[in-house]
Amino acid sequence: MLFQMRLPTEPVTLSVGQISELNQKLSDLRHDVNNKLSLIAASVELIRRRPEIAGRLLDSVDQQPRIIAGILTQFSAQVEAMLHIERP
Repeated sequence: MLFQMRLPTEPVTLSVGQISELNQKLSDLRHDVNNKLSLIAASVELIRRRPEIAGRLLDSVDQQPRIIAGILTQFSAQVEAMLHIERP
C-alpha cells in the first residue's frame, strides 16, 4: 500500500549535524539489515549441510523479512521526521 505524503515545497537544507546524524542512521541501517541477511544466509548454509536441523532454523529465518521491513519502516519514519515530511 502506498502512502501519500506532503513533500517540502522549498529546497531542504541540512546542517552538518543533520548530515552527520543521517549518515549514522544509514550506517546503522546497513549494519542491521546486513546482520539479518547474514543470519538468513548462514541458516540456509546450515540447512544445506545438515537438513535435519531445518525445523529449528526455519522459524528464525521466516521472521527475518518482517524484522527487516520493520527496520526499514523505522528508518523511513526517522528520515521523514528529520526532513519534515508529513503524512496526511
